[in-house]
Amino acid sequence: MFGLGPLIGGIILVTFSLGFSMPHPLLTGVASGIAFRLAAWRPVQLLMSSKMGLFTTLFLLIGGSLVYHAATSSILRVFNRKRSSANVITSSSGLSLSVLTMQSLLACGAVFLHAYAEGLALGVAARKAYGLGRYMVLPASLHGLPRGAAAASCVYGATDSWRGALAAAALTGFAAPSAAISAILAKIDYDGLDYWMVIACGALIPSFGRVFRRSLRLDMRKSIVGLLIGIAFASVCLMSTRFICLHTPYCNSAPEAVT
Repeated sequence: MFGLGPLIGGIILVTFSLGFSMPHPLLTGVASGIAFRLAAWRPVQLLMSSKMGLFTTLFLLIGGSLVYHAATSSILRVFNRKRSSANVITSSSGLSLSVLTMQSLLACGAVFLHAYAEGLALGVAARKAYGLGRYMVLPASLHGLPRGAAAASCVYGATDSWRGALAAAALTGFAAPSAAISAILAKIDYDGLDYWMVIACGALIPSFGRVFRRSLRLDMRKSIVGLLIGIAFASVCLMSTRFICLHTPYCNSAPEAVT
């Protein structure tokens, strides 16, 4: 059930995109705005609550960026980085992908990593909660909306395929449940999960930063408008989750997991 949020977020994004014929730079800006807001949310919370120092937070964010760079370099080496044109990567097996599509897929990988880190925290909270955390479905699903919208917007803006966008959102939705199940089976504690969460947040910054820079070259005004829309959408979803947790018993077992 925790995976419903990203899929619903993807459906909302695709519905608006098809209904209003949103241009690709705007979609990419929306995805980037959501990703940057997600990347800042948990680190800022940890800093404001004095649960993590500034130096440690910056160190982990930079570490996450380096991990993302290493991962993308490995993936690109698999494709042998053979370019048949200025914008196409061709692998030894003959599979061709545009540079923008490849960057979008790698950005979705960063979203998946972020969702997996949060899923571990959800698993710890669900194990402590009554009924294995079924009361956490609402806030957890709402918390996952922006991730699904970010993945769908990024893929749709790069490929113009609404099916691919929904598939990306759905795959992102599998991350949190699989991580939660792993956490429950392994009986891990919450200690140390904030560090992994900040590392995952660090991976979002360079991944969507690269996509957003490319979008700016296409249409700066629409990209910036999309960025602001994405930040606003993610902020509303995240603050709504926190409001639910503060004023209802849904998150009593471990509110830090979804707020």
